[in-house]
Parts: sequence; C-alpha cells; structure tokens
Amino acid sequence: MKIILVDDEKKFINMLAKRLSLRGLNADVAYSGEEAVEKAAHTPYDLAVLDLKMPGISGFALKQKLLEMQPEIKLIFVTGHGAIDKNGDHSDDIFLAKPLNIDTLIETIHQTIHPDKQ
Repeated sequence: MKIILVDDEKKFINMLAKRLSLRGLNADVAYSGEEAVEKAAHTPYDLAVLDLKMPGISGFALKQKLLEMQPEIKLIFVTGHGAIDKNGDHSDDIFLAKPLNIDTLIETIHQTIHPDKQ
C-alpha cells in the first residue's frame, strides 16, 4: 500500500509519517498541495491523507487534482478547524479531527483501502 500524507504543518506530518512507519505503514510526505501533485505525477498512490486547510491548493481542490491524475486513489481528510460541512460534493468524504488518534487513523486507512474486510 502506497500512502501520501499532505499537510503544511511540517512537524505534525513528519511525526505522523514516523508513527505510521513504526506500525508498518510507509508514507511519502508533501508539505503543500503543489508538492503532492508533483509527487503524484511520478508515483501511484493507493491513499492520500490530506489536510483540509492549506495555503495554496486546499484539501478539497487537491482531492479533485489527485482524482484526475489517479482515479482509484482513496482519500481521508484531517482538520483542526472544527465542524465540517459535508453537504454536496463532500457527503461521502472521510474526515478525522486533529489531534489525530493514531489507532483511529490506521483503522480508517485499512477500512478505506479494504472496505470488504470489515
């Protein structure tokens, strides 16, 4: 399974990548939506964990770009900005609140990649 983590909070995303690695999940990191697009142009990903609010390309805009490049990619959004409006185009999206519980994230990753194994 190939994962990319995208967040402009460098300490947060580096710690998250390290914690996932300790649990057997290796992930690339990108510190902006633009960097994620560049990486996705060269590497196929199964899953992207995206910060919702970032400078430049927001999480929702990045979702569209990644899906255009890799239609099979699965997405999980993380946010520290309170309630999420899940109406319209985002009703099926998966949202997790910061601070992230690592066990909840790993469970959500596995459920997202293998929904038939629940």
